[in-house]
Amino acid sequence: MEDDYAHPYEDSIEKFTTYEDYLDSQITPQDRFYLEEDELARQLVEIGCRKGEVLTREDFAARREAAENAKKARLQSAPKVLASAQKKLTDFPVLRHLACREELVRSGKLSTIIFIRDKNHRGQEISGYIDYGHRLKTENFEPYFERKKRLLPKSSDLSFYNWDTQHSTSNESPNFQILPDHEQGLLFKNKRDRKVLSVDPRSEPGDNSKRLEVPTTEYIQVVIFDHMTRKKS
Repeated sequence: MEDDYAHPYEDSIEKFTTYEDYLDSQITPQDRFYLEEDELARQLVEIGCRKGEVLTREDFAARREAAENAKKARLQSAPKVLASAQKKLTDFPVLRHLACREELVRSGKLSTIIFIRDKNHRGQEISGYIDYGHRLKTENFEPYFERKKRLLPKSSDLSFYNWDTQHSTSNESPNFQILPDHEQGLLFKNKRDRKVLSVDPRSEPGDNSKRLEVPTTEYIQVVIFDHMTRKKS
């Protein structure tokens, strides 16, 4: 019997789906020739008729669980590759601005709302406010940064309006609550620090918030609202 089976580590234990698979790995061709039955060969291995240590069923289960937990911990601690990484965005200012914010938004240090006004695939003019952080968590953004897809507002975003059909929707997101205001229009309350962000170009965006209109030929209009999130004291 080989040493790595006698003293299995994470990488070897994970090879076996069941305890029977583990026992089978220690049955030799000679065993099968003389014993003819795998079940009998397994029993001989399990009761210790082999040189070196053989794990009991309980020890195998415990070590396999420990190996799976260690693997999960490694995956969680592994650095995540950004969707915008190594993408050439020099000539695309909107995507370049989104790429600059991706890591901060993913980490929760920055909350960003994107206002986009443009035409959909039917030629209808649409506009809406997009919670960038929520979209990053629920969509694969690589096709956007690779320019295989165009980022456009959807009826599931914070707000959506079709200027041709007059169809409109509004939804809360995990990061923002909507506060309709008769004078200022839409207001968005950040759910983390409870600060209110105004998207009205005639007013200040609010505490810890900035408004940036992006000059671009990619869309009719794009405005980015950044809010540096701080926990409520």
